[in-house]
Amino acid sequence: QVQLVESGGALVQTGGSLRLSCAVSGITSGNFVMGWFRQAPGKEREFVAAIGRYRLNTDAADSVKGRFTISRDNARNTVYLQMNSLKPEDTAVYYCAASGTTWSGGAYSRHGQYAYWGQGTQVTVSS
Repeated sequence: QVQLVESGGALVQTGGSLRLSCAVSGITSGNFVMGWFRQAPGKEREFVAAIGRYRLNTDAADSVKGRFTISRDNARNTVYLQMNSLKPEDTAVYYCAASGTTWSGGAYSRHGQYAYWGQGTQVTVSS
């Protein structure tokens, strides 16, 4: 049974930092492109960041570039999202996901390309 379990969400003030973790079981996460998405109330799920199988490739949405960093520890089957300089507009439920897509072509930014999803962790940034 495949499970992705996010943790690390919290209430934080503007300008603060959080590190989200995604513990993966049932699959070898190193064989998958891993992504983070988020969904705010009343909005569609949006791409945040992704990392390729061999950690050589990463990408992030323009809205978080320079503030958020995705990383992975394949030995621990875990993916991380380091979030700095948080803003109120970062408030959302954050989801971890695994995709069998290839890195080229940018498919990693589309949530439909991800086969496995976690339940999400709430991040709230107060102004």
